[in-house]
Amino acid sequence: MRPVIGALALVLVGLGIFEIAMQPTAYERIGVALIFGLMAGVAAMASVLLPRLARGQLSLRVTVLTLTLVALTVVTVGLLVAGQGMFLSDHDFGLLTIMVGFGLSVGLLFAFSVTGPLTEDLTRITETANLIAEGDLWTRTGVGRTDEIGLLASSVDSMAVKLQSAEVARSEFLASVGHDLRTPLSSLRLAIEALQDGMAIDQPRYLKAMGRDVEALTRLVDDLYLLARIDAGDFESTPELVDLTEIADETIEVFRPIARERGVHLTLITDRNVIVAAGPDAIARVMRNLVDNAIRHSPIGGNVVLAVSNGDSARVSVTDEGAGFSPDFAPVAFERFSRDDRARSRDTGGTGLGLAIAHGFVTHAGGTIWAEPGPGGRVGFTLPL
Repeated sequence: MRPVIGALALVLVGLGIFEIAMQPTAYERIGVALIFGLMAGVAAMASVLLPRLARGQLSLRVTVLTLTLVALTVVTVGLLVAGQGMFLSDHDFGLLTIMVGFGLSVGLLFAFSVTGPLTEDLTRITETANLIAEGDLWTRTGVGRTDEIGLLASSVDSMAVKLQSAEVARSEFLASVGHDLRTPLSSLRLAIEALQDGMAIDQPRYLKAMGRDVEALTRLVDDLYLLARIDAGDFESTPELVDLTEIADETIEVFRPIARERGVHLTLITDRNVIVAAGPDAIARVMRNLVDNAIRHSPIGGNVVLAVSNGDSARVSVTDEGAGFSPDFAPVAFERFSRDDRARSRDTGGTGLGLAIAHGFVTHAGGTIWAEPGPGGRVGFTLPL
């Protein structure tokens, strides 16, 4: 319907301009109206049929050439009909026909030459996308344009960069998991061999060390399972009305002996009755994870501050005097498979699963979690009141 309305509008506009410019006779009005109507009708039909035919074409070049041919044909027919209606001599009409035919040929040649680079760039984008799908994340389109095709190429290149970064992070993550699994497993194997060979003089001490290794493995496996559930959307936590101030106070009490052993000072700053609807165990784990990270990365004699406040939302922040996250890592600190080598090492931070799990818990409760670049560690989260 829209092409028909558009064609009718063009006919009326054309007739209006013709009336003002030429002051035609009644016969000329009828003739021009017929010519305009014929041209507009052909254009309207083409605008309806050609898009449908274009979807079935294998080549964009064929589609563009077809559109060009139709447009030039409409103009050619209009000129020839107009020339015939002006009662031109055979010589003049023949000259007009030759000129129009030459213009039609030039137009088609121009359209053919223009579509060459267009199809080449689209082919390069397609080939790059196929290579990325096959696992070659280092390939790029190399297309430098500022139009829609350029934007498409830029999007494909940007996707490749993100996938490459994710692949590198995933490899580092798996290496970290492998390291954290291998260390207690090696310790367990040596202890079992010592017990089997009768080399373990103090068996209770060996058994206690083996128990610690089993606990470490259990925690890691549980974290991996929990993260998998969060990623799959299978995690459920029944919300309750909880006071973040109480959870913060319990967190400080739990980590005060650890902080004292490391020579770190813990400080709690809270408002009264910061009430949220969330899973208490999940929020307690998030808070403890952030405080634990801050203690481990704080220098001896440093201060770790846990602050809970009211506002438009409940806000929990943890700050320390360590190196903090790097500027590049802070925006992605809570993403899966992310690591910051400067802020976290295998000896102090392991795989960093705690931050990814914390992100899942907070977003599940309708909140947001954030990290700011160093110096100094600054992390926190907000929850709806």
